[in-house]
Amino acid sequence: MALMSAIVSQLVGSILVGVFGGRWIDDRFGTEPIFLIVGLLLGLAAGVYAMLRLIRQYFSEE
Repeated sequence: MALMSAIVSQLVGSILVGVFGGRWIDDRFGTEPIFLIVGLLLGLAAGVYAMLRLIRQYFSEE
Protein backbone atom coordinates (compact mmCIF):
# COMPACT_ATOMS: atom_id res chain seq x y z
CA MET A 1 0.00 0.00 0.00
CA ALA A 2 2.86 2.37 0.75
CA LEU A 3 4.33 1.72 -2.68
CA MET A 4 1.06 2.62 -4.39
CA SER A 5 0.68 5.88 -2.48
CA ALA A 6 4.30 6.79 -3.25
CA ILE A 7 3.76 6.08 -6.94
CA VAL A 8 0.55 8.10 -7.10
CA SER A 9 2.02 11.05 -5.22
CA GLN A 10 5.14 11.08 -7.43
CA LEU A 11 3.10 10.89 -10.62
CA VAL A 12 0.50 13.49 -9.63
CA GLY A 13 3.08 15.82 -8.11
CA SER A 14 5.30 15.74 -11.18
CA ILE A 15 2.39 16.42 -13.52
CA LEU A 16 1.09 19.29 -11.37
CA VAL A 17 4.52 20.93 -11.17
CA GLY A 18 4.84 20.67 -14.95
CA VAL A 19 1.36 22.07 -15.60
CA PHE A 20 1.63 24.97 -13.17
CA GLY A 21 5.16 25.77 -14.34
CA GLY A 22 3.99 25.75 -17.94
CA ARG A 23 1.01 27.97 -17.13
CA TRP A 24 3.26 30.41 -15.31
CA ILE A 25 5.63 30.65 -18.29
CA ASP A 26 2.67 31.05 -20.67
CA ASP A 27 1.21 33.85 -18.54
CA ARG A 28 4.57 35.54 -18.36
CA PHE A 29 5.28 35.50 -22.10
CA GLY A 30 1.76 35.30 -23.56
CA THR A 31 2.37 32.03 -25.37
CA GLU A 32 -0.70 30.09 -24.28
CA PRO A 33 -0.95 27.01 -24.38
CA ILE A 34 2.49 26.05 -25.71
CA PHE A 35 4.36 25.79 -22.41
CA LEU A 36 1.34 24.33 -20.64
CA ILE A 37 1.46 21.39 -23.04
CA VAL A 38 5.26 21.15 -22.82
CA GLY A 39 5.07 21.26 -19.01
CA LEU A 40 2.39 18.60 -18.98
CA LEU A 41 4.45 16.28 -21.17
CA LEU A 42 7.64 16.89 -19.19
CA GLY A 43 5.78 16.35 -15.92
CA LEU A 44 4.28 13.14 -17.24
CA ALA A 45 7.69 11.90 -18.39
CA ALA A 46 9.27 12.79 -15.04
CA GLY A 47 6.42 11.07 -13.19
CA VAL A 48 6.72 7.89 -15.22
CA TYR A 49 10.49 7.88 -14.71
CA ALA A 50 10.07 8.31 -10.94
CA MET A 51 7.41 5.60 -10.90
CA LEU A 52 9.67 3.15 -12.70
CA ARG A 53 12.53 3.97 -10.33
CA LEU A 54 10.31 3.31 -7.29
CA ILE A 55 9.05 0.02 -8.70
CA ARG A 56 12.57 -1.13 -9.61
CA GLN A 57 13.82 -0.19 -6.13
CA TYR A 58 10.91 -2.01 -4.47
CA PHE A 59 11.45 -5.26 -6.34
CA SER A 60 15.23 -5.21 -5.91
CA GLU A 61 14.81 -5.09 -2.10
CA GLU A 62 12.74 -8.28 -1.98
